[in-house]
Amino acid sequence: MDTRQVEYAIAVADELSFTRAAQRVYAGQSTVSAGVRALEKELGAALFERDQRGVRITPAGEAILPVLRELADAEARARAAADPRGELRGLLRMGMFTSISSMAVPRVIGAFHRANPLVELRLRGTSGGSGELLESVRRGRVDLSLFGLPASAAPGLAVHRLATTPYRVILSEDHPLAQRTEIEVAEIAAEHFVDTPVGFGNRDVLDSALAARGIVRDIRAEVTETSAIPVFVATGLGIAVLPELIFTPVDGVVSVALAEQIDWDLSIISPRSPSAPAAALIEEFLAAYR
Repeated sequence: MDTRQVEYAIAVADELSFTRAAQRVYAGQSTVSAGVRALEKELGAALFERDQRGVRITPAGEAILPVLRELADAEARARAAADPRGELRGLLRMGMFTSISSMAVPRVIGAFHRANPLVELRLRGTSGGSGELLESVRRGRVDLSLFGLPASAAPGLAVHRLATTPYRVILSEDHPLAQRTEIEVAEIAAEHFVDTPVGFGNRDVLDSALAARGIVRDIRAEVTETSAIPVFVATGLGIAVLPELIFTPVDGVVSVALAEQIDWDLSIISPRSPSAPAAALIEEFLAAYR
């Protein structure tokens, strides 16, 4: 099997576009199309559906592409093993939250990139939260990802916990509870809330904890960037309850401790046998959060 054709197919699967795939692998679009067709002929199955609406992965492609990714990873490991300098190389794709400015993530990734210039690092954000990132790892679209759900939500994958942080109540400065040192969840049960959509780890973990206490919130605004939530709180649209680690302070809001202990875990998820670059980056993250 031609490894270049495998690379083309993986690129098309990631980009869902022959044009973007060709740009990614530095080849002409006709070359990528011909390579994928040759691979499909060799396999005896169509990997993609192509029409005016775009490119979609076929059911056969969904089954075959994870195996093709394993082949590509095996080739990268073989090249690394043959390198007398032992330098890491290959493609490394990482799934990201939309808001990471308050975490050490950019610093760790930047240091890894400088130390491993032969690794082609690609960062992929999502507006679908941890649920979508989990699916991306399962389907092999990324090699590892940030994750904000409990480890039990990722069976079959390796979950590397980086940090555990408590939730805090985010209020506008003029809110009646703003001067308190701690607040019980029952005291804010009837409030209007600002939060991320369902599927985001911080939202799902909190909803589960509150439901166990018989509380269902009235969420008036959903935003996909956690850094924007305090901005809406400052306008008086509602209050928020966020993990301390991802709370971005802004003018006009205060952060108050919850009386009840509700915690959120920040983790990295990956296949149980990650590629060498992925394993190295995971170790960098674990070291940074120790």
